[in-house]
Amino acid sequence: MKNSVIILGVALVAFANVSMAANHTTTVKENPIVVTNYDATPLNVAVLKGDIEVVKKFIEYGANVNEKSDDMSPLMTAARYNKVEILKLLLANGARPLDKNEKGYTALKYAELSNATEAIAILKDLK
Repeated sequence: MKNSVIILGVALVAFANVSMAANHTTTVKENPIVVTNYDATPLNVAVLKGDIEVVKKFIEYGANVNEKSDDMSPLMTAARYNKVEILKLLLANGARPLDKNEKGYTALKYAELSNATEAIAILKDLK
């Protein structure tokens, strides 16, 4: 009986320590890691962020301006978020405005869905 009480006490202490360790969280503020299910090309991420200088660099280094990621081309992303300067840059570098994704949407359709008026004006002129 004495051994059973000691073993039970040790098990209880061990379980309590593991439980407390599992509930303890730390926050790292310097370099947080963001994990998402969005599988985007670096060019599409730069377009999404609106970083025109990075977009220029990717194009300069030969990035495919029509490569789709997450079923959207960089032009579709720029149109959806009304990134007009990037939209013009992509068009000047061979982006195809009439390409459709699996849903049958073009860059113009994404601009219309988002009410991106400036992007709509540019893309309507290309029809």
